[in-house]
Amino acid sequence: MPIRPAQTADAERIGELLYQVHAVHAQARPDLYRAGARKYSDEEVRALIADENQPVFVYQDESGKVQGYAVCQFQVACGDVSLVDRKVLYLDDLCVDASQRGKKIGEQLYHYLLEFARAQGCHSLTLNVMHGNDGAERFYRRLGMTPLKTLLEQQL
Repeated sequence: MPIRPAQTADAERIGELLYQVHAVHAQARPDLYRAGARKYSDEEVRALIADENQPVFVYQDESGKVQGYAVCQFQVACGDVSLVDRKVLYLDDLCVDASQRGKKIGEQLYHYLLEFARAQGCHSLTLNVMHGNDGAERFYRRLGMTPLKTLLEQQL
C-alpha cells in the first residue's frame, strides 16, 4: 500500500502541501486565515512526526513522491464526571496535492485512518470542516461521516 507513517524526510513535502490546504481556508475565511501562510512550520511538522500521540501518514506515489498526508491526534476522555471514557482519533489535517485530486488518494488515506483507529482501540474518527469548505464536507459525508456538533459564531 502506498500509505505509510511519515518520516522526518517527508517534512518539507508535507510543508508544501500545507500551503494548499491553508489556501482553501484563507479563501473561505480571510478574516481568520492569512493568505500565503500555512498551519505548521517544517520544524513543527518534524515534531509532529516524532510524536506518537499525533500520528502522521503520507501517501507516496509509484515514483516515491508524497502526494498527500494526514495529521492526526489521539484524544482520550477518561474519568470525566459527565463523559463516557473513550479514545478518539481526531483528523487534524488531510491534504492531497491539487494535481492529484480525483484519483481516490484522499479516500484511501481516510480508509487507512479508519483501520488504524480501529487497531488502536478508538471509539471513532472525528474531524472539523470549516463552514464554506463544501467540497470537504461532501467528501466526508460520502465516506459515511455524520455531524457530531456545530460550532457557531456571531461576529462583532
